[in-house]
Amino acid sequence: MKFRNTNKVGLLLAGLLFINFTSCQSDDNNDSGTPSSTTRDLTVNLDMNLQTMESFGASDAWQCNFIGKNWPAEKRNHIADLLFSKELDNEGNPKGIGLSLWRFNLGSGSAEQGEASDITDEWRRTECFTTDGVIYNMNKQAGQVWFMKAAKERGVEKLLAFANSAPVYLTGNGKAHATIKEFYNLKDGKMPELADFWVNAIDKLKTEHGLTIDYISPFNEPQYEWDGSGQEGSPATNANIYSFVNVLSPKLQTKGISSQIVVGEAGAYEPLYKTVSGKENRSNQIDYFFGVNSAKNISGLSNVKKTISAHSYWQAWPLSEMVYSRQTAATRTQSVPGLSLWSSEYCILESPGTSELPGGAGPGRDLGMQTALWVARIISTDISIGGVTSWQWWTAISRGDYKDGLLHVDDGSSNGAGDANYCKNDGFVRDAKTLWALGNFSFFVKPGMVRVQIPSIDNATSTTDVMLTAYKDIATKKLVIVAVNYSKSARTYQLNLSGGTLSNNQFTPYTTSETLSLKKGAAVKADNMVIAPRSVVTFVGNY
Repeated sequence: MKFRNTNKVGLLLAGLLFINFTSCQSDDNNDSGTPSSTTRDLTVNLDMNLQTMESFGASDAWQCNFIGKNWPAEKRNHIADLLFSKELDNEGNPKGIGLSLWRFNLGSGSAEQGEASDITDEWRRTECFTTDGVIYNMNKQAGQVWFMKAAKERGVEKLLAFANSAPVYLTGNGKAHATIKEFYNLKDGKMPELADFWVNAIDKLKTEHGLTIDYISPFNEPQYEWDGSGQEGSPATNANIYSFVNVLSPKLQTKGISSQIVVGEAGAYEPLYKTVSGKENRSNQIDYFFGVNSAKNISGLSNVKKTISAHSYWQAWPLSEMVYSRQTAATRTQSVPGLSLWSSEYCILESPGTSELPGGAGPGRDLGMQTALWVARIISTDISIGGVTSWQWWTAISRGDYKDGLLHVDDGSSNGAGDANYCKNDGFVRDAKTLWALGNFSFFVKPGMVRVQIPSIDNATSTTDVMLTAYKDIATKKLVIVAVNYSKSARTYQLNLSGGTLSNNQFTPYTTSETLSLKKGAAVKADNMVIAPRSVVTFVGNY
């Protein structure tokens, strides 16, 4: 969750990995878009399996409730098509980005409290299905329910429900934000009632709306204090999370609910693998929840997914820190047999300067390629270095003048506003290049596809040049290669495929650039794969 006043995560300690990020930029001043004179080798080993991909997703918070409830149906469906559609148009171009996971923000009841909630922005208040845990009104959160149904209608494979706070009728201060500094904002002895709320809400979403929630994520960014008025939230210790999971798990089983519990949602990668000063009891989450020798290991609970999740914030800049944090998270995750890692939330909070981002940071809407490349580089890093199996964006739709949306809505005369009525009932929809750059992954890399090794590429040293990842679909024999060209020069590659033969020795490219949005190109030979400067290109073939 975003827009907090939080100090940046500490930089790397002296003596940690140093990476020369300029070694591959010798011809970056070539802005002609013509391929560099050297054809590079691209070796893909189909026999060397890495992680199995699970999903690419985004969140409905907070914009979807008003838009899904109030906007004209034609525009709502257009938004849903852009986010969820797996179809191609008459020219073979994707109609949308084909997300495979949708994050639903299960509300806490600050909307019913209005200004008394202390949440100053009406758009960040959420409705709750119940005000007392007894009577449920499943007509609440109608706009968000509409988007979940639209997602399922378009083939989105998984739904995840997450919460920022317990329902206000159960919180210690009667608010959906915290006033304590460390522990979960919940009345003493109310964990069973909180678990009942989750069980009943999930059950009623299925029985009354036909929506099956696949994953439950009860705690969000527990490392932060959430004691301000900007949004809902609560800190939580590892012990708070452990206790609740052990209460929730049997109640889900008794009710016959198949949803899996997902823990983590750490505010950055660091709390997964180290002790963070001042947040000691909210740190080292991999070892705490899944460590082989941990007394608090929850992997024995059958409905706990053996996954730990973190958010990609704060450790995306400088690039050496981005690489190191993912390497460390991957190493620690892989030390636990069968444990997978998710990157479950990101938008731009860093301030790397204007050479990296328009405006130099997150504020200021940007629909162009510079921001899209920044995001695509993080996706590629999280997958190739962090080994994540699911990558999820923060808010799918933004109405603010900020770089936090895949889609942006406005009134036609400004880039965004804080006024509560701004775009509440209608507006214009703008697709950002970030949407399509994510689509270069999400539309083609489907659940169950396996990432395979590219031994000729070291993505850790290619973050300002070309990063490449490859995936195979064992059932359909599809081969997908995603290239993120951060440089100002076109690059040319020739494929050397180990473990198989490429059908017709050719790929179909799909390009996102300043002028193209996931545009299908003419088939290219595998020995002449040209990647345009400042672009993301997906090559699709069969083996």
